[in-house]
Amino acid sequence: MNDTNTKELTTLWAPWRMEYIISEKPGECIFCIPTSANEDKDRLVLHRGKEVFVIMNRYPYNNGHLMVVPYQHASSLDDLKATALDEMMRMTSLCTTFLKEAFRPEGFNIGINLGSAAGAGIKEHLHIHIVPRWAGDTNFITVLGEVRVIPEHIVATYEKLYPLFNK
Repeated sequence: MNDTNTKELTTLWAPWRMEYIISEKPGECIFCIPTSANEDKDRLVLHRGKEVFVIMNRYPYNNGHLMVVPYQHASSLDDLKATALDEMMRMTSLCTTFLKEAFRPEGFNIGINLGSAAGAGIKEHLHIHIVPRWAGDTNFITVLGEVRVIPEHIVATYEKLYPLFNK
């Protein structure tokens, strides 16, 4: 029933968030990952390069939200070798190619947040965000309700992207 005095309650289920809420938080940097590929699927690592790797954002803004991360623990671009910077940009370009193939986005947000004031959630280990975008993907629920609706389960997205990175 909906009248002028009653507001209907909408429920959005996000059961995968409970895993994060109750999990023990790591004391170490989440981007300083083991060099072994044994845990790559659990960690959502899609590709390992010489100096950088590609990982899915476990709490994405949109389906296909990827990050390109140097193996070197660094908070500043100045701290990285030129070869790592080059590989980061080449890998970012490759990510957009594969995301276009898998999801046909209409655009991308690509960026690096350096430092807390710039919005870095993990300021100690820099990384590039690649977020696919579609017209209308930010609507009232995101703006007013501060809720994101991710239409595809993260494991399904991983399984769609992994073969593209590992041809």
